[in-house]
Amino acid sequence: MINGTLFRDSILSAGHNLMNRKQRIDELNVFPVPDGDTGTNMSMTMSAGLRELEMMASEGVETMSKALASALLRGARGNSGVILSLLFRGIAKGLQDKETASNQELAEALEMGVEAAYKAVMKPTEGTILTVARLSAQKAKEIAGEIEDLPVFWEAVCGACKEALENTPNQLEALRKAGVVDAGGMGLYVIFTGMLHFFQTGEILPLKEEERVVTLDNFKDAAAEYDGEITFTYCTEFIVMKDDPAPRAEDAKAYLSTIGDSLVVVEDDDILKVHVHTDNPGNALQKGLSYGSLTNMKIENMREQHANKKKAAKKREGEQFSYRPVDPSIEYGFVAVSAGAGLQALFKELGVEHVVSGGQTMNPSTDDILRAIEATPAKNVFVLPNNKNIIMAAEQAADMTDRGVTVLQTRTIPQGISALLAFDPEGALEENRLNMTRALDAVSTGQITFAARDSQFDGHKIREGEILALENGKISFTEKDLVKAAYKLTKSMLKKESSFVTVYYGEDITNEQKEQVEKLLTDKLGDDLDLNFVEGGQPVYYLIISVE
Repeated sequence: MINGTLFRDSILSAGHNLMNRKQRIDELNVFPVPDGDTGTNMSMTMSAGLRELEMMASEGVETMSKALASALLRGARGNSGVILSLLFRGIAKGLQDKETASNQELAEALEMGVEAAYKAVMKPTEGTILTVARLSAQKAKEIAGEIEDLPVFWEAVCGACKEALENTPNQLEALRKAGVVDAGGMGLYVIFTGMLHFFQTGEILPLKEEERVVTLDNFKDAAAEYDGEITFTYCTEFIVMKDDPAPRAEDAKAYLSTIGDSLVVVEDDDILKVHVHTDNPGNALQKGLSYGSLTNMKIENMREQHANKKKAAKKREGEQFSYRPVDPSIEYGFVAVSAGAGLQALFKELGVEHVVSGGQTMNPSTDDILRAIEATPAKNVFVLPNNKNIIMAAEQAADMTDRGVTVLQTRTIPQGISALLAFDPEGALEENRLNMTRALDAVSTGQITFAARDSQFDGHKIREGEILALENGKISFTEKDLVKAAYKLTKSMLKKESSFVTVYYGEDITNEQKEQVEKLLTDKLGDDLDLNFVEGGQPVYYLIISVE
């Protein structure tokens, strides 16, 4: 039997386990392209749920699961995060009207979660987190009537989860070739085993802190790690000019640890540097005076700072995306997701009212997109995700709003721009949807980036740092020279009917490289094509190439 408190604490344990292992999950991603990796997206999604649960006292399992599901849905990032939120949304529905839940009821709720996740995915692929969740739920349903003990029951569910995960390479060729299991499935297994740890021990897995040696050189960075933790009021820092070179750090630590926390103390023969959070900064300074004279003293009220930061953040958030009711006189509005000052400005020039900052390496949450939609006062809002890993979050946001929303399936920036150019302000909603969809389907997208990690793909070894050329999301080739890669990729994308090529420069390409790219493409292709070069300012991609 599971009650609300057990449910809450097991999820806290699961979330910590996921955060502790997110890097390992990120490394399972098959493609070496720098992106919003699965482990990062799932842990950021889970963090939203943990923040909500940490504020809740003892409640029934219905209340706890409902609060978790709502927070996960709003905080969901990337496809893996959305699927995770939908699993728990279905679980919450299965636990409705329940103060406690038996293993049988928990199994039924898990089954409802799997059904919700499958329904949300247009073309479910086996060998992914969906398969791992489904087979786990299937096992739970099979054994729920036989096992009353919760830890024993959940251990069997975790066993089925692990078995399903280990089989994913046999279901997806890309996983088999890369020699890895599915990253989303691994994330779910880590969540389930984190819950199991609590069920078996009654202890919430702690968040791991990386061990590091603090020196005078990295003192500032080490002290900054404690800025978010407010148990004591005053952040107190000072330097002691020591009267003699004898070691004083251990004595200082012994005393200061009795009056505060977040303690960092380092020294050499001449000085002692101290950072401590305390309610009695005068006592800390007095202790420092016993070793010598003081300099560079700084005392800050962290509670006041925290309150001011929250007010400022809320003000900025409100200024960026303030809710606006639907204005019946405004038929259409647009929301787009993009990163890079040049691209964001371009979208606004093309009629987009709100641009959500985000893209490949930082997928915006469902709530980010929802707030942008609800700040657009049109009766019908078109959303342009411009990334395949953001589409599901946009679709979830569309279901949560009070106005008509159409999510166009734009997977790249060029598709989003082509869709906007096909929009007719006088046209009907369905007519515009069809025309914009045809337009985005007609554009080809090339991307030049770098390999974020060593990898093996389609029989080829890829080394970290190599130039990667992608055509419509698939790795085309690797190169050592960016300019050569730009020409080679553009030429491979051209068809007989191609007329327009637009190159969007990223933030990491040099002016010299821009000139070389423009000259090479103009000399080789300029006679037959309309070439345009635009400052996009996008991160990650040196170049984004649009061919129409």
